[in-house]
Amino acid sequence: MRLSLAILAAVAPSLASILPPLVHTRAPHRSISHRQTCTNDDSRLCWDGTYDISTNYYNDGPDTGKTVVYYLQITNTTLAPDGVSRQVLTINGTIPGPTITANWGDRLEIHVSNAMKDNGTSIHWHGIRQLQNSINDGVNGVTECPLAPGQTKVYSFKATQYGTSWYHSHYSAQYGDGVWGAIVINGPATAEYDVDLGPITINEWFHQTAYAAAYAAERSGPPRPQNFLIGGTNALATDTTKGKRFTRTFESGKKYRLRLINTSVDSFFRVSLDNHTMTVIASDFVPIKPYTTNVIGLAIGQRYDVIIEANQDATKSYWFRVWPQISCSTNDNAGDVTGYITYGTTDLPTSTAFEVDDSCDDETGLVPYVSVTVDSSGFSAGETDISVSGPSRVTVQGENVFRWLVNGAAMDVDWSYPTLQQVADNNDTFAAVQNALFFDEGLSTAYWVIQNAGGVAHPIHLHGHDFNVISTGLGTFDASTATLQWENPPRRDVAMLPGGGYLFIAFETDNPGVWVMHCHIAWHVSEGLSVQLVERQSEILDTVTLDDAWEDTCSTWKSWYSGDLFWGKKTDSGL
Repeated sequence: MRLSLAILAAVAPSLASILPPLVHTRAPHRSISHRQTCTNDDSRLCWDGTYDISTNYYNDGPDTGKTVVYYLQITNTTLAPDGVSRQVLTINGTIPGPTITANWGDRLEIHVSNAMKDNGTSIHWHGIRQLQNSINDGVNGVTECPLAPGQTKVYSFKATQYGTSWYHSHYSAQYGDGVWGAIVINGPATAEYDVDLGPITINEWFHQTAYAAAYAAERSGPPRPQNFLIGGTNALATDTTKGKRFTRTFESGKKYRLRLINTSVDSFFRVSLDNHTMTVIASDFVPIKPYTTNVIGLAIGQRYDVIIEANQDATKSYWFRVWPQISCSTNDNAGDVTGYITYGTTDLPTSTAFEVDDSCDDETGLVPYVSVTVDSSGFSAGETDISVSGPSRVTVQGENVFRWLVNGAAMDVDWSYPTLQQVADNNDTFAAVQNALFFDEGLSTAYWVIQNAGGVAHPIHLHGHDFNVISTGLGTFDASTATLQWENPPRRDVAMLPGGGYLFIAFETDNPGVWVMHCHIAWHVSEGLSVQLVERQSEILDTVTLDDAWEDTCSTWKSWYSGDLFWGKKTDSGL
């Protein structure tokens, strides 16, 4: 079957006195049957004596029986991450929010409270597969109603993958104001290291709110950010006495694991550490066969885990460089004011940068450690063509604004009537603006050819799945001339769609639910560049239940949203 288918301001009180402890752990007695042989203490390639780096985590893995509990509260406040004070939204009072940490096979229970005054919210757990659990994917208007001010929602899911990711608001452009944090799921790795240095988030930073920036983007095009943050901090680009540079300390002879995450709303970055080589061991949640590089590029939403050996002059420090790529990004800080790694000295580095070609292309040569051969037998008859337009001017509530069309429609969700509710109501009337695709055959392979009719590159993210990158390139996709990689292709959850080019992805339809695929540039998804996959519709309610808590979130939201709103009703896609 061939279908056609052309994203406030009061200083918050101390949270310590009003929040429960951030994290609690409930651990069962460990069965004597789980006697360990090779564990992660013996080798990073091992885990618990039963599972290791060679385990196919898509259909196997540990079940620890342990539940890790977090409490997150979103508030309005004022902070100065780069020395310039501005209105922000924080999780537990910080940017980024707390790092969610668990082990492979744990269950996570995360209590999210909306303490904002005038905004709803929802939290998406980026890259988490949510196997048979789409109700916890955290996409308002699709899997839930937004969480109204004063309300709390509990998300629950199992860590069936391991590696590095992040969580963020999916409520319009809200995460750009600070509603995001890192996720670390401990598990095996494809190379040895001594110290896990933890997540390092990288994002551009505006001195206006994300909503103000989105408003400008919708009317006159993307605004220019004033800076970027590394791990939530940086010095001010125009006055380095303000703010604080990102720093970490190395000990000579040690190998360090760095978990790099691009948490931006509109920037592609390249990253390097002067004089040091990086060994790349994972892309997104997928362990890969290690390779070395001096510089690595991260699209929005992408993650790379790298190992760096501390093998340079221990009397010096070295620039940890972050460059916004002008091919698809802008910034008042072109990379001149950045962080550094020290071996103990307090002196700023004098090191020299590697040569870097400005590019917004994905990394190449990514080889997943667990090999997967993609079934190509249904491709010729089952390809789905997805056409993405360039920006179009449309009139919304009397204003001339930009929209990005997918097969002629800009996605627009109904916050008060999520798609999961529509499925539960057996309502098969889907509006064009819902951009819904239907796949009802279980355990078959979906083949999506995304064709970009515009000149702007897009980081494409799919919920509910890792996808296989079968082919990508410039121009119009032609199966007879394109190089198609079916044997163990790169596998991830975010990949770049080139400007004027195509991205051909394939994935098994093995996860009943409602999942969105969208550009991760916040302005673009809020301007409609998204579709939703209704996967195995008849089985969705066999895997999830719209329980009383879910219904209460919706009823409370509808009551709040029908009132006198400070910001008024939404005018964007809602995502």
